[in-house]
Amino acid sequence: MTSSAEWDLESLASSTSSTSSFDEDEVNSRVSPDWAKYRCPIASRGFQLDTVRDVKEYYQRHHSNTDKRELHAYLSGYHRVSARSDEDALCKDAGLRDNLFRATRNRDGMKVMIKAVHRDSRELDIVRYLSAPAQRRDPMNHCIPILDLIDTPHDDLCFIVMEEWSRNMFPEAPVTLGYLLVALHHCIEHIAFMHRHHIAHFDISLHNFLTNYHGRFACIDYELSRRIDKASSPQILCSRGTELPPEVERGPPKNPFMVDVWALGVLILRACKLAGIHVPELMHLAKLMLNENPDKRPSVAAVLREFQRVGATLRESHRS
Repeated sequence: MTSSAEWDLESLASSTSSTSSFDEDEVNSRVSPDWAKYRCPIASRGFQLDTVRDVKEYYQRHHSNTDKRELHAYLSGYHRVSARSDEDALCKDAGLRDNLFRATRNRDGMKVMIKAVHRDSRELDIVRYLSAPAQRRDPMNHCIPILDLIDTPHDDLCFIVMEEWSRNMFPEAPVTLGYLLVALHHCIEHIAFMHRHHIAHFDISLHNFLTNYHGRFACIDYELSRRIDKASSPQILCSRGTELPPEVERGPPKNPFMVDVWALGVLILRACKLAGIHVPELMHLAKLMLNENPDKRPSVAAVLREFQRVGATLRESHRS
């Protein structure tokens, strides 16, 4: 039996499929909603946007766990919130972009992140696809869990409600080799899953992979992602990602998937450095992925196979 959440995702997919013309640049640009206007519609779906009271309680609850290096930022945030007298007023995190807002799921207190996008955007199309029941059941899909899609057709907006995980993938470096291998496996596997479904991410970096600290790692931010087919790929520009390969400077890449391979190679190097672990086999794999000639880079599927082989060898050698 289809759950209400699955029904909402599927019904939204059909309701937002439109053949009408629209400005592609406009619908794929970041939006800056008046969050107060959408407070009630979001609340009606069971989510409460953070208020001054919520943020004060957060600071009071986490005061004892604040690292000395973060104390200045912590106190600045606390004093900023404490100066506000209306505790029911919305309180946006100043460190978040305008299209993001923290919230809480009413039924269990789960912390969530809500992202506003245009309802005709490529990001929503891809998030909706990755969150459909068939894709959610695939163990290779490590998209951040999507809890709801709140459609506001009168304003051409949709609010993506997702679990709030941590950006700090390596909280206590150096981490164990096993931890590093699981983290990288989830990252590589998800991109292989996307490519298998003819989607390029186009903004792979450590900033766009999160952890729940329970052995799971997830991908976020499909703002630049594109569906790829033979007809469209020559026209795709990808000049805004975090880690861009040299061929991007020469115009639209012949094989857009190789942009992801390059960025994933950079991610492997950065992850190993942050984890404080030098793995020669992974350095060699990353070197292949960072070949300046995109035609000589391996596919992500080939990268995943080699990573799994290397991982199995490393685990066996550590057990011996």
